[in-house]
Amino acid sequence: MRWLLGCLINAVLFMALAGYFHESFQLTGFVAALEASVLLSILNVLVRPFLILLTLPVTVVTMGLFLFVINAITLELTDYLMGTAFEIRGFGMALFFAVLMALVNVIIQKTLFEPSRKAKK
Repeated sequence: MRWLLGCLINAVLFMALAGYFHESFQLTGFVAALEASVLLSILNVLVRPFLILLTLPVTVVTMGLFLFVINAITLELTDYLMGTAFEIRGFGMALFFAVLMALVNVIIQKTLFEPSRKAKK
């Protein structure tokens, strides 16, 4: 259930980014955003751990900041696999969106999921 909610949140975030940065980020609709969100979560499960393992020394030296580059790579892979339904123009924009998505996801997790954990205790 939490995975599905995360996919929906990312799809809405993709739609907001596409509306605000319409020249750099394009979507064909909400279904494409939802498909991209599911594909991104699958890539995060399958590809991201392998990339983290390969780039572990760089990640340690940069104190974890290289993880944003890995997130941008998974966004670019999503762009490639989705075709014209999901377009990000350039790696710089993918990196910017990776940072922005991480910040928004942290804020959403702190506001939605943390209060429910405290209530269960």
